[in-house]
Amino acid sequence: MQRRTMIQAGLLASTLPATWVQAQSAWPDKPVKFILSQPPGSGPDNVARLLGERLSRVLGQPIVIENKPGGQNIIGAQAAARAPADGYNFYFATTAALVTNKYLFKSMPYDPEKDFAPVAFVAKSPFALLVKADSPFQTVQDLVARSSANPGKVSLANEGPRTFGGIIARLINARTKMQANLVGYASVGVSVQNVIGGHADAVLADMASTAQLVRQGRLRYLAVTSEKRVAGWEQVPSLAELLPGFNMVGWFCVVAPVGTPAAVLQRLNKDLEAVLADSEVAQRMATIGPIAEPLGGTERTAAFVQREHERWSAVAKEIDLLPE
Repeated sequence: MQRRTMIQAGLLASTLPATWVQAQSAWPDKPVKFILSQPPGSGPDNVARLLGERLSRVLGQPIVIENKPGGQNIIGAQAAARAPADGYNFYFATTAALVTNKYLFKSMPYDPEKDFAPVAFVAKSPFALLVKADSPFQTVQDLVARSSANPGKVSLANEGPRTFGGIIARLINARTKMQANLVGYASVGVSVQNVIGGHADAVLADMASTAQLVRQGRLRYLAVTSEKRVAGWEQVPSLAELLPGFNMVGWFCVVAPVGTPAAVLQRLNKDLEAVLADSEVAQRMATIGPIAEPLGGTERTAAFVQREHERWSAVAKEIDLLPE
């Protein structure tokens, strides 16, 4: 039997009886919950609250953000997967929760491919290589040259070896052959503070968590991990300019517990994509770091996530990443 994919969960609307659809015409008639795997104040949390604020105006009901951080997204993902599929519980998911955790853990208390139905793709969230503002490293090439000449002496901080950021750091190390000492910390915040404090030479972190520190003059971007330069940060080169084809970005996606009424999924998709298309929302999101990118329809969201699984399967083989 073929494994069910997320895309199947979004194809049920035409089979619903008319009486049920009519009963749902009042949806939502109470607050709608967005579960997050990250703490308040994090990049994903800031984006979710921005969208929740605007979306609540469209729906006429509050969007309640429920933070369940910890366990490399597993705590929040499990809570979302087990939440009632009643049209009032959604998961504001990241790449790690829906894709990369599969390649890190042999077993998890949720199935990222079977437990969720797609709602809408939200945004891409590029990562970046950063150094302290007064660092002698002016370019990625400087960092590579110093590290190659002194194997293991240049430290590259990240949020942990078995995290999305940690995997990107490992991939950069492999493709540049710079032989940096990859130092994993308990969180993005801790790794960034160690670079600011001079305890590590560079850090690989998401732009949503670091953009404000760069604006404050405490950190400096060397390169972004997206295929192209990021709007608003055009002066910062992309790693693809040094490593052709390099394109490793995080992303945010709204999904729901499998079994959530398809009519609700489609309604929320339509309203959320309308919010994302608003130029003011896109601009405010860009100041946080992520780039709004609605794909159009639940099926396209499902197809994107499936392609990400295929891509990460190849990356895992390239760097000998084995689940534990």
